[in-house]
Amino acid sequence: MDAKIRNQFIGLATVSAALVAIAYIRSKSQNDQKVKKQEEEGNEREDLGRNSSWANNDLTDNSAPVPLMPHEHEKRMSQRMQKFQSEVIDEVSQERNKVTVRVPATSANLGPGYDCLGMAVDMWSEVTVERADKFSMEFEGDGAADLPINEENLLCVGVKAAFQAAGKQVPPLKYTCKSRIPYARGLGSSSAAIVGGLIAGLVLAGHQLPCWGKEALLNMASEIEGHPDNVAPALYGGIQIGIHSGERWTSERVPCPPGLQAVLFIPNTVGITKEVRGVLKDEVPRKDATFNIGRVAWLINALATGNIDNIKFGVQDALHQPQRGKHCFPHMQPLIEAAVNAGANGAYLSGAGPTIMAITSGVSGDMFTQRFNERVDSEVGDAMLAAAKKCGVQGQVYITRIIENGAQVTYAEPNFSRDVLRYHGDV
Repeated sequence: MDAKIRNQFIGLATVSAALVAIAYIRSKSQNDQKVKKQEEEGNEREDLGRNSSWANNDLTDNSAPVPLMPHEHEKRMSQRMQKFQSEVIDEVSQERNKVTVRVPATSANLGPGYDCLGMAVDMWSEVTVERADKFSMEFEGDGAADLPINEENLLCVGVKAAFQAAGKQVPPLKYTCKSRIPYARGLGSSSAAIVGGLIAGLVLAGHQLPCWGKEALLNMASEIEGHPDNVAPALYGGIQIGIHSGERWTSERVPCPPGLQAVLFIPNTVGITKEVRGVLKDEVPRKDATFNIGRVAWLINALATGNIDNIKFGVQDALHQPQRGKHCFPHMQPLIEAAVNAGANGAYLSGAGPTIMAITSGVSGDMFTQRFNERVDSEVGDAMLAAAKKCGVQGQVYITRIIENGAQVTYAEPNFSRDVLRYHGDV
């Protein structure tokens, strides 16, 4: 090889080797810096762990891990969530001029669950409350002639309680009520008014309840009503069981099989709760108490497991239905027997009466879309009407369903969000 060419080749090789060496040094330097940064972050995480409240506890193998420094994207997500929550709080805390609330009818007791069990059914009351120059109230529906059209109305009582909780004076308001819940028939019309008033008042006042969970509103409603059996399902829907813990009211949802229908015989005459409660004894025999304890447990187990054939035993009662049937509602027992004999899974006196509620099962949907052998709703309704006729009691039969959702705000002015609207299924 020519000496000149050899020297050029050696020079190129030397330059290439130098470039490779430089690239390696740079790469190593960057990696060293990265490792150093990771070690520093690791030390910060360890310091954070040592300084955390968890690190001061005696940790076992099953204890929660020491928290680590969140990554940047986690920080950003946390900041966004805090911003979103603050916007939601600000939005709810804004006073409003007008609100519309829908509340379902409810059926209390379900037989043995006196003052503690209730369920929501697909019959609704709708109330609109708006700021005005002076007080006014318009009422459309059953009971319009019997209800007080003044501030003693339970709807107004609920609104007043909400404003008091907000520490504000109640302004002049206009009330517009449209109720499809029969008045004083044992279907929770008073609870619907209380719940509707409380929610409407909180929205108008722009007040969020300080609460330990979902129960704050339940406690306000139960204090007005006196017990949670109607107000709990009116608020939360489904079948609810409520108790008083000694400090406050609390409730839980009872699992319910899908497709349960409600067949109601609603007499034309009203039942006054105070009068109907007056026939009950202050003390009950131990055997009756034992009977009801077993029936409540049996009913909840039947609902939770979907063993609907056991409902007919679970809705039996010894504490209030026999006395009320004897002194107030002679049609009660004949209609219960007629409903069960016609194929109902169970039947009982709804609330304080006089409505008789029968529970049936089948594929969820309108009875006219089902095969003949899939439903017994119409047969149960016909049997109840025939039994009522024999008892000399006039009334109507309604076929509806048990619903899982409770009270809803369907309209607010200003709206809760310019971009997100809740669709409630109204046409």
